[in-house]
Amino acid sequence: MGEFKVHRIRFFDYVPSGVRCMAYSDQTDRLAVARNDGSVEIYNFSANYYQEKIIPGDDRRSTESVCWAAAGERLFSAGLNGEIIEYDLNKLCVKYSLDAFGGPIWGIAANPSNTHLAVCCEDGSVKLFSITPEKIIFEKILDRQKDRILCLAWHPSGSQIVTGSVNVIKVFNVSSGHLLHTLKLDLRSVSGRKRKSIVWSVAVLSCGEIISADSTGKLQFWEIKNGTLLRTYNVASCDLLCLAVAKTEDSLLVGTAQGVIFQFQHLAIQAGKPEQQWICTKPFRYHTHDVRAVAHSSTALISGGVDGHIVSRPLMEKMQTKSYEAALRKITFPHRHLISCAQASRLLLFQFPEHLELWRLGQTNESGIDGDLLNVSQEEELLLQLKRKGSECIRCSTISHCGSWLSYATTSRLFLHRLHYDNNNISITRVPKVPQTGALQLLFSPDAKRLYVGSEGGRVHVLELSEGACQHRHTLEPPAVSSHPVHLLAASSDGSLLAVASANSQIDVFNVKELKYECSVPQYSSPPTAISIHPSINDLVIAHADQQVLEFSIAKKQYTDWSRKVLQYGLHRDWVERDTPITGIAFNPSRPDHILMHDNYMFCVLDKSLPLPDDKTALVNQKSLKQLSESARRSHAHAFKITRKFQPLLFMDLLDDGELVLVERPLTDILTRLPPPMKQKKFAT
Repeated sequence: MGEFKVHRIRFFDYVPSGVRCMAYSDQTDRLAVARNDGSVEIYNFSANYYQEKIIPGDDRRSTESVCWAAAGERLFSAGLNGEIIEYDLNKLCVKYSLDAFGGPIWGIAANPSNTHLAVCCEDGSVKLFSITPEKIIFEKILDRQKDRILCLAWHPSGSQIVTGSVNVIKVFNVSSGHLLHTLKLDLRSVSGRKRKSIVWSVAVLSCGEIISADSTGKLQFWEIKNGTLLRTYNVASCDLLCLAVAKTEDSLLVGTAQGVIFQFQHLAIQAGKPEQQWICTKPFRYHTHDVRAVAHSSTALISGGVDGHIVSRPLMEKMQTKSYEAALRKITFPHRHLISCAQASRLLLFQFPEHLELWRLGQTNESGIDGDLLNVSQEEELLLQLKRKGSECIRCSTISHCGSWLSYATTSRLFLHRLHYDNNNISITRVPKVPQTGALQLLFSPDAKRLYVGSEGGRVHVLELSEGACQHRHTLEPPAVSSHPVHLLAASSDGSLLAVASANSQIDVFNVKELKYECSVPQYSSPPTAISIHPSINDLVIAHADQQVLEFSIAKKQYTDWSRKVLQYGLHRDWVERDTPITGIAFNPSRPDHILMHDNYMFCVLDKSLPLPDDKTALVNQKSLKQLSESARRSHAHAFKITRKFQPLLFMDLLDDGELVLVERPLTDILTRLPPPMKQKKFAT
């Protein structure tokens, strides 16, 4: 596998923001997730659940509800600031916001025909907005009520809207705007005491039944025509916070404040009989804290909550096979790097939503053999903490190879700083008048003379750097007009080439010395998750969301022979069936045939000089190889050398002196930073 002196970093104090709400689009097979910090993430389920887009948060934004419209092509949200927001999914920012003039907004939903949006407000109003190609326009307000309205849902026909608030459920006629029914909840709890019943979520079935989930732990079914209660299920002894119904209306999902998820299915009471009933079939416990949002796809149950996890539990009866497709998925960390490394000066830059931290790595004077723990002669040191300007969260950041430049961007502004070192002292100077180019990705050239700024439409702006100054030099345009933003950047070590990737799998290579287009990689069916250019031969290595690893020769403008062999024979089944994407690729200059890769749960050295393993061979075989003789070890060795010692692994890189940097974030450390979960009574306690 090769020997490295490893810096095992665990002081990156990253805590994922809790999930507040989510919405699934079955037309595009994408999930939109809004978090407590105001950020919105887009997951592409057809691309192996890859997180393809992130819209950064803002302190002025508090998202309470999110919904898709226009066949899953447009995304809207609403929150406690009283505004409706539409997002630009190409520029990854807020397209526009519109004040609903009803105070805080608790819920937003689009009608089945995608012609109107409805919002429920703190002042007791439900307001309708018509959806036009460019924006939304206020149309009318339904009969105003006294109390706040906390949730709403459209009837599948689009003719009625059902709302939930404290102690009541109300039904409105959309065309007239008048109140049709008021459904009063039973205020007696299971213990017999009277208490308020807060309806947290409602849904409407095409048969005319209303489903409500409330704070007393009851799931109730109502008849919409006469407003009568049909049946009640005492699901839990805590709040039922969220509710989602399958498109086929044969399954529903309920999330609770105790972290438990309940699934109800519409099943026949007796085999061979047409009469059906809702039955609680499967309780799941995948969260440690409140489940604040649930969604129901055609094949999976999706949930998220205060602990920040997004969990996808496949429906076994919907699976064609019972292996890879039926695996439980838990997404905890972003599918991108929040860390960058200055390899020459041994510095790490950590990105948080509100600030950046610059750390100097520790050092040791000792040496040892495989597995030895070396004593540190110089401890790691926090050199700098740089707070953002304004209320917008930091979108991206980077530090130059030499450690003398630092840059970060928010949604609206790009910042550039010059770093100066004087023995143990560090000073920072902000560069004024930096060209504002809508930065989505940032990368310094290896010689730190240029800053590459990835933007919308696949464009890259080249900024020329000098001592304390910065100016726009050129804009690299993709060969074909594109609406997709820049997703990944990679520069060659000699500074001559720049690879630019978009989430639609378009990868272009530019000659940045001559500032011209060089070539494009044949478009693959799955989006790229990591790219890197080999330091000596300038071959581009690409990892895709379907776990495929390909190598493209920029000089020959075609896939290499090794890559063609990978496509012909295929990769090992255990490799292809991994849940998390490759997010980092690096190279060992002393071993040109080695490719270093990592995801959240493994570190891999891929040796191209060795044969690819077949499915009958153990993929992770390093421990067994150590027990064999040298000759037997060579005969059983294959290209993949994998260790799972370091997890969860958020970052990997090689310093100029050959030392390996691995940044971990243990889940137990994250749990200690979360608020205490709801206390549950257990036997004998």
